Amino acid sequence: MASAPTVRVDTIVLIHGLWMTPRSWEHWVDRYAARGFKVLAPAWPGMEGEVEALRADPTPIAGQTITGIVAHYAAIIREQPRPPIIMGHSFGGLVTQLLVSRGLGAAGVAAHPAPVKGVLKLPPSTLRSGFSILRSPANRRRAVPFTADDFAYAFGNTMSREDSDAAWERYAVPAAGHVFFEAAFANLDPNSAAKADTHRDDRAPLLITTGSEDHVVPPTLARSAAQLYRPSRALTAYHEFPGRSHFVGGEPGWEEEADYALDWAVEAANTMSPTVVGEAPRR
Repeated sequence: MASAPTVRVDTIVLIHGLWMTPRSWEHWVDRYAARGFKVLAPAWPGMEGEVEALRADPTPIAGQTITGIVAHYAAIIREQPRPPIIMGHSFGGLVTQLLVSRGLGAAGVAAHPAPVKGVLKLPPSTLRSGFSILRSPANRRRAVPFTADDFAYAFGNTMSREDSDAAWERYAVPAAGHVFFEAAFANLDPNSAAKADTHRDDRAPLLITTGSEDHVVPPTLARSAAQLYRPSRALTAYHEFPGRSHFVGGEPGWEEEADYALDWAVEAANTMSPTVVGEAPRR
């Protein structure tokens, strides 16, 4: 179990991913707050409404961009009295990497993250998970519906269909097509907003995780992302959870991932983070 917050690290910023809202973090928020941490789970800019409202009117989703999302969270993080732990899931994990590469945060956890620029091959299951978006270039300007079938493959593949459908009903919203296209074709864009400084030595420690049964970010994709950071002297760690899917917020046993992420981040921040200990980290 994670320790109580220290005077060095006492705040956690949680960043949701594509197809989700801050509601997807509801269990993690409660668990971390019970340990005494200040927990912030802001929505992507303009997506502050509830799931039901965003389904009824997905206009705020369609206008999302990676640049706008990163700037939004960077401003929130800079407002905090001390550098927080930054945790992001899926596309929120991509955003986490971009924020950490800008020197923000005391530690970063990219949980089952969408890849930053530099990961050259997307596995078939990743492409299938996003096929509802990728199948039409016109979706770049749309909020693309995420059906119960889409959810069952991308998030609910380790659950019964009944439980998957219930989770879809509670958490899922349409996806921002522009954001997905930006990440999927990042390697073709010399000025891609998904480019992280993977060589930076004086950044916060970064943990990249995934699950062995994750269809969206399978282990081959997450490991490739972690390997991009090999030139950096800063701490980068990778961890794979056996039997886990992409649904970190509510899949049975989610507590294991939540506790591992917090334990790792608190330890790494207090011992290896330049924003906390005042010196460049070492492997």
